Amino acid sequence: MNGELLAERLVEYAKQHLHLNECDTVFVRNSLLSEFGLYNEFDGKADFSDIKTLDVPDVLNKEITEFALEHGLTDAESAERYCAKIFGMLTPLPSVINKEFFQIKEEKDAQSACNYLYDISVKNGYIQKTAISKNLKWKYQDKANCLEITVNLSKPEKNNKEIAKLLTAPQTKKYPMCALCKENEGFSGTPTHPPRQNLRTIKMTLGGEKWFMQYSPYAYYDEHCIVINEKHTPMKVDGSTPDKLLDFVDLLPNYFIGSNASLPIIGGSILNHEHFQGGLHKLPMYYAGYKKMLSSKKYPQLKIGVLDWYNSVIQCEGTDKKAISAFMQEVIEEWKNFSCPECEILSESNGVRHNSLSPICSKTGDKYIFSAIFRNNRTDERFPDGIFHVHPEYQNIKSEGIGLIEAMGLFILPGRLKRQLDSIENILCGKMKYSEEEINEEQNDLYIHRGMIQKLISEGMAVNKEDAHRRVEDYVNRVCAGILDNTAVFKHDAVGEAGFAKLLKKLNLCECE
Repeated sequence: MNGELLAERLVEYAKQHLHLNECDTVFVRNSLLSEFGLYNEFDGKADFSDIKTLDVPDVLNKEITEFALEHGLTDAESAERYCAKIFGMLTPLPSVINKEFFQIKEEKDAQSACNYLYDISVKNGYIQKTAISKNLKWKYQDKANCLEITVNLSKPEKNNKEIAKLLTAPQTKKYPMCALCKENEGFSGTPTHPPRQNLRTIKMTLGGEKWFMQYSPYAYYDEHCIVINEKHTPMKVDGSTPDKLLDFVDLLPNYFIGSNASLPIIGGSILNHEHFQGGLHKLPMYYAGYKKMLSSKKYPQLKIGVLDWYNSVIQCEGTDKKAISAFMQEVIEEWKNFSCPECEILSESNGVRHNSLSPICSKTGDKYIFSAIFRNNRTDERFPDGIFHVHPEYQNIKSEGIGLIEAMGLFILPGRLKRQLDSIENILCGKMKYSEEEINEEQNDLYIHRGMIQKLISEGMAVNKEDAHRRVEDYVNRVCAGILDNTAVFKHDAVGEAGFAKLLKKLNLCECE
């Protein structure tokens, strides 16, 4: 690859897709030439017609990598970081991005402003659109509710015990301190820390504190954003949380916003830095109806009810922002100390807190919709991984904690399942030899699925690959629904209903006639 030509192609790409101002063209070209160790601009003829049609920078990443490897500018291990560096040079500075974002929001609307940032994040390679497109996706209609299921080929499985260690791990002088810190913007990366030179964020104030928004590089759904506290402070869900979420939907009413519960097992994979998750996509729980309606003498202006959903959820709606916030603060505080031994709910044991919840907020017109999913992370001898966690019979499909997104009905299953489920389908339709003795060996890739395989075979062999695929997918669907039932603190039975009623009474909520 001719280096001068590559620099010119990158300049043209930045003009077409990254809002490169004509005034900055010479400066950016010279910066690239200097980076490549060159001193002259391209003086030949070139066809740049392909540049305009590029939806992602993959072609240019390949050209950058080939040139950099050939000229010793990087090695194979650091090629991804080098590409991020080049695209960071082509992307407008954070100050320019923020100014343009809020100007677009003021002149047009919030979605147009988000479109601006999202498009740049895709076109500069920060959002890994090509990798995301390879994920497997399907929907499962389960009576009144619909679940969305993905096999994420780019997300590594995480161990709950390792996640829990992050909460109590001593803080070090590491820079940035974690993958969410504001210092990641522009960071070159290391062999153990991803490059973020092409990351751009939007600054905002939530609940009187400094926060910022960025997009997730491996999005789980449309315009999956992460909203992060500028301070490196542990996750928390407390009386200050509702105001932060409400402020966010006032700023960007086109997006929903929610928080993982703040404890291990029931929280997300990062517990040592306070953050929320949101975006454009309406997750399945959004479409759930009310199971029962409730009334409150203290908050007569609010519509309150229990959702007809797998998990235990209270939702309120209304235009009175202060009333919404006050009510949800009461819910958070009451749940923090709530115990119901008959439902196996203890608020704490041996001084360790077990109750937290996932709050979610959205806005339609002037109306706020605020939900709270009740969570508890107790363990016992029968369920050492968590009483309200994925039970052992389902852990071959999903063993990680069930956080906000999955509790709302979008499952992110580990990438290993693409390979493993395909093998199970082949066994079921006779295309692959099945040996019970071999699969019962722990080193076998299908060992964790031995119970699933035996169950499917006991129901009869599949007539062909398509039939096998349908049956395996149906098995996974039912497992996902079962997992959400596992995580419900109030089960859908008489004992669970009585326990939920006990909580509602403490909140001074009465069931409507």
